[in-house]
Amino acid sequence: MNKRPWWARRSGERRMNCMQVARVLQKYLDGETDEITARRVAVHLEDCRRCGLEASVYQEIRGALARRAEPDADALARLTAFGRSLVHDGQVQAGDAPDSASPPAGA
Repeated sequence: MNKRPWWARRSGERRMNCMQVARVLQKYLDGETDEITARRVAVHLEDCRRCGLEASVYQEIRGALARRAEPDADALARLTAFGRSLVHDGQVQAGDAPDSASPPAGA
């Protein structure tokens, strides 16, 4: 049985990979993406544990900043590791990280 919502099953919409999501994730979380991009990011976050975790980390950091509190040290470490892995993946695979990549250490 397909767990994906009806709008995610439309043909013709290209799936996003991890690098594409990473480029727009902050805008997506801030509600600054267009509807199509938002749907594509949401589908990717639903399917990709690694990017879903990073979205959670971004939200946690944003919440901490809004409260003017120190963000969780583990969250910062995971975010740093994720950023470094994106740079590494981009160098190794010319910008296309696989959707099924394992999460960064500590995630």
